[in-house]
Amino acid sequence: MSDMTFEQMLEESFKTIRNGEVVDGTVIDVKPEEAILNIGYKADGILTRSEYTNEPNVDLTDVIKVGEVMTVKVLKVNDGDGQVLLTYKRLAAEKGLEVLREAAEAGTVLTAKVDQILGGGITVTVDEARVFIPASLVSDTYEKDLNKYKDQEIEFVISEFNPRRNRVIGDRRQLLVKERAAKQKEVLATLNIGDTVDGVVKNVTDFGAFVDLGGVDGLLHISEMSWGRVDNPKKVFKEGQELRVLIKDINDTKVALSLKFPDENPWENAKEDFAVGKVVAGRVARMTDFGAFVELAPGIDALLHVSQISKDHVEKPSDVLKINQQIEAKIVDVNADEKKISLSMKALESAPAPEESPEFTGEVGEGSASDAADPEPAGEAPFCNETSEGAVGPAGSCEVVDDELLAEEVAEETTEE
Repeated sequence: MSDMTFEQMLEESFKTIRNGEVVDGTVIDVKPEEAILNIGYKADGILTRSEYTNEPNVDLTDVIKVGEVMTVKVLKVNDGDGQVLLTYKRLAAEKGLEVLREAAEAGTVLTAKVDQILGGGITVTVDEARVFIPASLVSDTYEKDLNKYKDQEIEFVISEFNPRRNRVIGDRRQLLVKERAAKQKEVLATLNIGDTVDGVVKNVTDFGAFVDLGGVDGLLHISEMSWGRVDNPKKVFKEGQELRVLIKDINDTKVALSLKFPDENPWENAKEDFAVGKVVAGRVARMTDFGAFVELAPGIDALLHVSQISKDHVEKPSDVLKINQQIEAKIVDVNADEKKISLSMKALESAPAPEESPEFTGEVGEGSASDAADPEPAGEAPFCNETSEGAVGPAGSCEVVDDELLAEEVAEETTEE
């Protein structure tokens, strides 16, 4: 008969375990915050919620069942109370790191759910092994707010694997760049200069708007946004706005867009709509030292030179005119090919009334008979120069001004300015 006591025999029946050892255990009890496992040792094993998963506030009764067999790792054989502390997540993380190592070497594309949003990026978990994806590698464009990725499943590759330094870095950006390049090539093959296509405003800047054409971004420059003048694109367009645009140019992967459709060109009928001699109304759109630009119609701006604002001397346009002021002026020159129209307000000012001549009685006074018999040609209104220093002609003299002479005068004075 053996000399061993019952206690000694019982002790011998239990296996010996060590810290770091991987063991199988059967779940004998589960509470929301911990599970009890029979691991074949003289003391049961305790698996806490924090050692089961990295996810906070998990109820273990929802994920672990009594009678379930689990493979766990021994953290501490005796926690001071005679219990054995176990971990499940660290063993799973070790397996996960092996998956990540193989993926890093092979360039395998992984899929995982975003579980944390940090200041400098996001984290995902692969078999309890965490991967950090910096903000610069989350997308192929700048992302101001990463919160939209929370709980979203994303694809990525491992760009750096160094578990000893706790550096396992993921990269989503390079996948998006490759995908975008393939899509861009496909879309570019369908685009031609002169095509009209649909797009969505992706971003608006001070100099223009970038429009997504379904995989290719085109630039709608501020100068191509309207036949009229656009001062601030951000007041005209918004992100997400749908547009129908004209393909103006394609240079490699760069696409230039326009909203200036040829059939809507306001200069097409400018010669007829704004013929020389016609009196038109317009709005003062902007001013310079040499004159004011007057909007006659959307896309049609005409120059009112400072010399043509009034018969009186005007130092600068702003002394007489204001922005958005409505005025009337006479068209004195039109060059539709160069998109130039010249105006004159001075031409509409009333000429001084001529002095009344004595009634002609048929008698010839001083002067030749031919002078008396040759009145001014019909249809030409006299323009009398006022007596002033620098006036054209002698004081009190009159000259006939027609539209052609006035146009030449505007051109000469504009050149001098």
